[in-house]
Amino acid sequence: MLQKLPILFGIFVVMALSNAVVPVLPDFAEGAAVQGAVYAAYFLGAFVTVLPAGIASDRIGRVPLIRAGLLLTLASGILILLFPSGLLLLVFRLVEGIGAGLFLSAALAWANSHPSSGQISGYVMAALNLGLIVGLLATGWLDAALDSHLAGIALFTVLAVLVLGMSVVIREGERGDFARADLPAIIRNYFWLFVAAVVLVGMTGAVAAIYPAYTGNDSSVLALQLATINIATVVAVLITPRINLRPAPTIRVASLLMAGAVVAGYVTPYAFPVIGALSGVIIVAVLAFLAETKIQQGVMTGLFNTAAYAGFTFLSALAGLVAGGFGFLTAFLLLAGMAAAVAIPIGRCRCEYRG
Repeated sequence: MLQKLPILFGIFVVMALSNAVVPVLPDFAEGAAVQGAVYAAYFLGAFVTVLPAGIASDRIGRVPLIRAGLLLTLASGILILLFPSGLLLLVFRLVEGIGAGLFLSAALAWANSHPSSGQISGYVMAALNLGLIVGLLATGWLDAALDSHLAGIALFTVLAVLVLGMSVVIREGERGDFARADLPAIIRNYFWLFVAAVVLVGMTGAVAAIYPAYTGNDSSVLALQLATINIATVVAVLITPRINLRPAPTIRVASLLMAGAVVAGYVTPYAFPVIGALSGVIIVAVLAFLAETKIQQGVMTGLFNTAAYAGFTFLSALAGLVAGGFGFLTAFLLLAGMAAAVAIPIGRCRCEYRG
């Protein structure tokens, strides 16, 4: 437990800080397109980092990357507090994403290499989504109480100092008997699996990116509405490891359900828990399957994280651009169509492959 606590608390703080801008996006920038860019800059930084970090974690170990990720997270929080607008804000959100990418790839490789990988990875993903929830709620409430959109960022930056100190007790986790990764073969065999992760995991971020500007609700109300996505994901990632789900059939069904939920999200925020739960089921099914391959988990989870952050980055930016140019209904319909389209090629995934 001593090893798990700083990792779980670390992923909680990293994610909370990353999500602290969401309910107050209109205070950082004007217009759906610019707000989408502020939101997506973080995910771009994580997107370009998670795969190299995963590969490095297999070679040099997970602990140095975990500590480096926490250090960059702390630095970015301080810099965003000092420069909360303009081009510098985008740069520091990018740095924040790089730190999160380092931490998440190393932590997830540590968890997915554990003998009880399904359970441990479930805990990591639950802590991740709990951080997203608290980041939303705490920022919304603090903004309403203190009339400061930076209060949430300040809180989680202080907590980053604490978790960085706790990281001194982290030691390298299980290595296990894992085969050396053949990256071209992995991409060839799992290509459609990772494409599905781009769209279906990234869908939660795309919806969250455009919803604040769509409704114009108070930040505390927005925080509660968007938090239901992550609350449902937490429940799903804690329950789903008890069920043996195969990725291709699970993704085929989930993609169609996701499309319906996204369309419903245009009408009512009560659809958001469905979106979050479906995302959680997909995450657990895919991670459990990747652990079963017995291929080096730094590479495997790095590829999964790359796919997820690609979705968060490009779907969020695309949704913001479409909403700004053609209206929010068009943006929601486009996202729903992309989710439904995943059901077609997933049958071509060679998901029976074992390393």
